[in-house]
Amino acid sequence: MKTKLIDRLRPLMLGAALLSSAVHAAVQPIDRVVAIVDNDVVMQSQLDQRVHEVQQTIAKRGGGGGVPPTSVLEQQVLERLIVENLQLQIGERSGIRITDEELNQAVGTIAQRNGMSLEQFRAALAHDGLSYDDAREQIKREMIISRVRQRRVAERIQVSEQEVKNFLNSDLGKMQLSEEYRLANILIPTPESANSTAIQAAAQQAGDVYQQLRQGADFGRLAIARSASENALEGGEMGWRKAGQLPPQLADKLSGMAVGEVTEPLRIPNGFLILKLQEKRGGSESILRDEVHVRHILIKPSEVRSEAATEQLAERLYERISNGEDFATLAKSFSEDPGSALNGGDLNWVDPNSLVPEFREQMANAQQGQVTKPFKTQYGWHVLEVMGRRATDSTDQAREQQAMNVLRNRKYDEELQTWLRQIRDEAYVEIKLPGADQAAQ
Repeated sequence: MKTKLIDRLRPLMLGAALLSSAVHAAVQPIDRVVAIVDNDVVMQSQLDQRVHEVQQTIAKRGGGGGVPPTSVLEQQVLERLIVENLQLQIGERSGIRITDEELNQAVGTIAQRNGMSLEQFRAALAHDGLSYDDAREQIKREMIISRVRQRRVAERIQVSEQEVKNFLNSDLGKMQLSEEYRLANILIPTPESANSTAIQAAAQQAGDVYQQLRQGADFGRLAIARSASENALEGGEMGWRKAGQLPPQLADKLSGMAVGEVTEPLRIPNGFLILKLQEKRGGSESILRDEVHVRHILIKPSEVRSEAATEQLAERLYERISNGEDFATLAKSFSEDPGSALNGGDLNWVDPNSLVPEFREQMANAQQGQVTKPFKTQYGWHVLEVMGRRATDSTDQAREQQAMNVLRNRKYDEELQTWLRQIRDEAYVEIKLPGADQAAQ
């Protein structure tokens, strides 16, 4: 049975009440508890800080409606802090720890993603009224929560081969995995109920713009100067569009275009449209993966063989192969890689990216049929021979992996929400924020 933290706090609270009449005039509360969450608490200072951050985010985003009242935000933010607190307690009980090195690396990565040095990141936080130490602490909390979710939710999710096949064959799957295009547009409008003269004039303007583009004019500048679309001031930038979301005739046209090309003016209900294909990705385009056929001999240092002796043995084997002895025979006799020794050291066809950097580098620099001089990796000393190279069509595998990721992410989102509701329902929570509903187990 859980021991409610409030029961442990009552003696302290009672003592404070007995003293209050004597010290009330001299002491003002600096902080206070706004929620008791199992064996921990949420403080007013935590709530105030997070509400401030949310208010700043909403204000920066702009748009209509302004910032919601603080009282509304407080209740929303407090519920978020309660659920976060529960996950942090699970992390504490599970022994999850974030080292200073891991935290420093995470902070550096966030700064880099925002195009900032660490000093610039500190300055940006200070400009927004946020403490660097508080930001580090929040990042640490999020890292702990992420690891808790990985253990409690993500690791339980399974996607079967049949589910992947069903998804790939479904209309939704075909749409989500279809080719994507990053487009920009120029719109030459025609008025509503335009007569033939107005339509002809618009067509002539569109034709003039198209000819300028073919002669090398900058698409973005022409969009700003001539386009009537809502994104004209952004150079006509439309962002990414999936082929499955476009009219079939337009998708067919774009599929045959090279990146950087523009369409001839297209007649649409409200004018003439010119599109530029900025980038494309995904779809059924073949994905080739380089593979290498390689064999090796691995010699490991041990309690009875020093590092130097291991290197010397590898050198002797290299010399014997160079002098004409059979690689496979020596591999069967000497190699300490149990997965390949019996096959004469043959690793078969491998993806270089699946290998450690030292092995990958030696393999990349070796000519076919060439035996490398001994080199060291974390596993020991190696001698290798490249037996062949090829490019393999891995389009089907890539599409299956894409489908797997989509299905896993969908299941994860569903499972996460179920799990969060479960831990919230099972927890003892007493809310002490004025005006908020009281909830307790």
